[in-house]
Amino acid sequence: MLQTLLESLLGCSHRRTTFPLTRGRKLAGAHATAARNRTYVVCLDCGKEFDYDWSSMSVGQPVDVKPAAAAAEPLYR
Repeated sequence: MLQTLLESLLGCSHRRTTFPLTRGRKLAGAHATAARNRTYVVCLDCGKEFDYDWSSMSVGQPVDVKPAAAAAEPLYR
């Protein structure tokens, strides 16, 4: 309960994260970019994504994630 109170006042500490993830090549498709193929971790408490550096095995800066609808390319022009 004390931890929950501190997180509500100070924000999430991002201590619990997923294993480092890298999106697959098939999911990236023909428009593959470095941003799509980056390695990242996700905070299990708040859902925020962070870059992950395999060489130093450390969590990096937060990543701004666009909503799926905004990131999708239009089907018709």
